[in-house]
Amino acid sequence: MTNSLKRTPLYDLHVAAGARLVEFGGWEMPVQYKGLVAEHQAVRSQVGMFDVSHMGKFAISGSDVVEILNKLIPSNLGRIKVNQAFYTVLLNEQAGIIDDVIVYRHEPDGDRENWTMIVNASTTDKDKEWLQQYLGDRLVDNSTSQILLAVQGKNAIATLQELIVSDLSKLPRLRFGHTYTEVLGARSFVARTGYTGEDGCEIMTDIATGRALWQKLLEMGVEPCGLGCRDTLRLEAGMHLYGQDMNESITPLEADLNWIVHLKEKGDFIGRSILEEQKVNGVTRKLVGLELAGRNIARHDYPILFEGEAVGIVTSGTMSPTLGKAIAFGYVPSHLAKNGQVVQVQIRGKEFPATVTKRNFL
Repeated sequence: MTNSLKRTPLYDLHVAAGARLVEFGGWEMPVQYKGLVAEHQAVRSQVGMFDVSHMGKFAISGSDVVEILNKLIPSNLGRIKVNQAFYTVLLNEQAGIIDDVIVYRHEPDGDRENWTMIVNASTTDKDKEWLQQYLGDRLVDNSTSQILLAVQGKNAIATLQELIVSDLSKLPRLRFGHTYTEVLGARSFVARTGYTGEDGCEIMTDIATGRALWQKLLEMGVEPCGLGCRDTLRLEAGMHLYGQDMNESITPLEADLNWIVHLKEKGDFIGRSILEEQKVNGVTRKLVGLELAGRNIARHDYPILFEGEAVGIVTSGTMSPTLGKAIAFGYVPSHLAKNGQVVQVQIRGKEFPATVTKRNFL
């Protein structure tokens, strides 16, 4: 591992816990502790925790930030109430996805709107540069000054409630409810969000409190989890990974994110004309789920074939610990993007049948 890799403030605690570390988006991160399957099952059946401090954390404030942000995304921020959040994307002029993000709306200070935006680790610098063209000093980068922990699983809320003052059950899960509250005596941001398909919260706090919280949760028996099971969990739940399942040459309509495109509810925004055209004429390719028989795992960049011709590409794939079968995402021509359609995936020079299905496999 090279010394040029960034490390989160919990790095030494990961080493002490026996984590296996890998490079991810310019960071040295734990890929697993006890093992991917054990950690995956802990989240699905009980509770697990992830250090996601490597992700970008932007505070955005100003009287005109909603107007500005609405020019940069295809979603209508007017839908989001105070203490709620929304998943969306930043778009370029061709409606390609610069990054997928979550935006959180906080209580305003008079006419001054306050928002938080969480972005991907590998795109933090790119996103910051892009956003500052429009937001200027309305954006403050808190990426290195705060710890971000994700506590996920069926028992996550009950476990966290022992350490958090506010009643977490009152945070609406489907609306990504969030609040500022006390965590181990320190004012912290707590959101009912995650990347696993399970209930849980993400906690953003100062470094000292974040380290203490991690250690306290370990003492309470919460399973530390690495990036390995974070990937299998999100795949089972049908969630995209930026850089694999979408990029700057893929639009949200192609990426099966129609639900975040609100053309009828808002005015002009970057990439709108391309999306309007795709709405009228349809897209030529679409992201779908794929299921494969046996233990034939389709990996990123494996070709998808139909009637002997290469027609698409796999973007993500794994053996699902929950379902016990191989699952994947991939782009196929729109006429093949229907549940039950059988295509072929080329794996190490051989072709194996794959059935198109919904992307949420759970």
